[in-house]
Amino acid sequence: MAVKDYYKVSGDSIERTHQSCPRCGEGVFLAEHKDRRSCGKCGYTEFKK
Repeated sequence: MAVKDYYKVSGDSIERTHQSCPRCGEGVFLAEHKDRRSCGKCGYTEFKK
């Protein structure tokens, strides 16, 4: 995905569409999979319910 796809612009505000990695911090996003979210940098994984 392109970086522009991780943000949504509405008027004067910018909103993130993906969650940031809690280990790596802001600027590193979690990849959205069917059953989980994962970080490609550190390997952090959250499973969806």
